[in-house]
Amino acid sequence: MNETTVRAGPPLPGPMRRLKQWLCAHRMTLMTLTDTPHSIALGSAIGIFFSFTPLLSLKTLLSLGVAWLCKSNKIAAVIAVTLHDVLLPVMPAIYFWQYKIGMRVLHGKPAHRIHVHRLAWGDFWHWDAFVRFGWPLLLGSLFLALPSALATYFIMRMLVSRSQSGRSHPRS
Repeated sequence: MNETTVRAGPPLPGPMRRLKQWLCAHRMTLMTLTDTPHSIALGSAIGIFFSFTPLLSLKTLLSLGVAWLCKSNKIAAVIAVTLHDVLLPVMPAIYFWQYKIGMRVLHGKPAHRIHVHRLAWGDFWHWDAFVRFGWPLLLGSLFLALPSALATYFIMRMLVSRSQSGRSHPRS
């Protein structure tokens, strides 16, 4: 066997293989944006912050608007909030833990059992459903969103700074 055919493990299933190919093809997108490291890192952090919130269809618009207000990179914010959709299969579990954290913060104890009987999407437009489910979920999401956004800011700032310092060539 020559070195080019050696594999590091078993082949990935179809969806994971496509995800890996997409990530490899787009890994440098954030690194090649023409903006300051602070602006790109702040935009990425804003996107990650909103991606952990349960505001399903508003996440991208909110991250874009807040990135515009903070004068950070809007493209980085949209890429980060969209990239978080990779976690979509595990989001119900994340929402469950966010709800439990929110219930503990609001009421001092976690909800032992969530009683949901014939709850439809239209029921979430009523105030009592928001108070019962939405408020604890939104509050609990802050406990994951803030640390994730802070970590994203510092990691992205370091990576973009390194990438940009490697790209800049002194003119002689």
